[in-house]
Amino acid sequence: MNTSLKFNDSGNSQFFVTVKKRIDEHFKINKLSKNANQAMVIKTIVYLGSFVGLYLLIILADIPLIGLLFLAILLGMNMAFIGFNICHDALHGSYSKHSWVNKTLGFLFNIIGANVYVWNITHNKVHHTYTNIIGHDGDLDVAPGLVRISSDEELKPWHKYQHVYAFFLYSLASLSWFFRKDYVKFFQKKIGAHVNKHPKIEYFNLFFYKFLYYGLFIVVPIIVMDITWWQFLIGFLAMNFAEGLVLGLVFQLAHLVEDTDRPNLMEGENIEESWAAHQLRTTANFARKSKIATFFCGGLNFQVEHHLFPKICHIHYPEISEIVKETAEEFGLPYNENETFGSALKSHYHFLKDAGRPEPVRQLQS
Repeated sequence: MNTSLKFNDSGNSQFFVTVKKRIDEHFKINKLSKNANQAMVIKTIVYLGSFVGLYLLIILADIPLIGLLFLAILLGMNMAFIGFNICHDALHGSYSKHSWVNKTLGFLFNIIGANVYVWNITHNKVHHTYTNIIGHDGDLDVAPGLVRISSDEELKPWHKYQHVYAFFLYSLASLSWFFRKDYVKFFQKKIGAHVNKHPKIEYFNLFFYKFLYYGLFIVVPIIVMDITWWQFLIGFLAMNFAEGLVLGLVFQLAHLVEDTDRPNLMEGENIEESWAAHQLRTTANFARKSKIATFFCGGLNFQVEHHLFPKICHIHYPEISEIVKETAEEFGLPYNENETFGSALKSHYHFLKDAGRPEPVRQLQS
């Protein structure tokens, strides 16, 4: 691994300067804050209110088992949407200009099973800096050994079927994240090029909030609800399968599609372009003009805008996306997007199918 990876700002270095200036002017002329607006606050209330309501209905209401199963699935999806729409912005510091608001809303990440501290390292620091760079971006570890994304990975017989079974693996994403991934990332020596040196308080936080999650979603239901252990298990798995599938699909459609680059550098090599240009080549939008997709995905369907401007609340991405697209085209840079969720899903399917074949996977050549 090249631990001293750099972006050599040799070409298109003025792109980011220009697009940032234009977006700053957009907010200034329209007298808008880059943080949450009234629509975002309403969105937050809807998601948090539905989370509390669904949880209490499942725990306390006298509802037939089939109804409880349906509510468990909705709760799982709701938790994914809270992560996308509220926690994600808050942890980037884009929800509010007040750090205490961001910290409070970001804390919800612990309640729904993830770990704020580990996320800040793996996502904010590593993924956003070394996006889609093999050996650096930990988010590319979709399912090591089971899902192949690079021609440098050993090709196994089962990889030719990965375009089918990968979607089942995505449904396991939340179970893996909450019961395995955070612990593994926390205790390994490095995450990409980041050397792990954790404050002592984070050891306590990791286990305390994990057990808080386990208590809320395992212990309390078993104690309070009048159901058998196997009925609980079915509901708990259904909740997590729904959450995991939503998480897995949205994350993969933003980076692992046909048009995005996945640089695989040799030791000592660097990215020979600006960081902003690299972000354009390695990210992709989907369903950019769909209000429904934007409402549920929390702006993650505007991955290009998010990677360039993570400090801007996602509620503004639809407005600034045209500015980004026009400026990218002006500088001869790609603006990757799939017009619909379906076309993005199809592109990801073809990417997986191609990556499972003996032929070289298309990726940025160094």
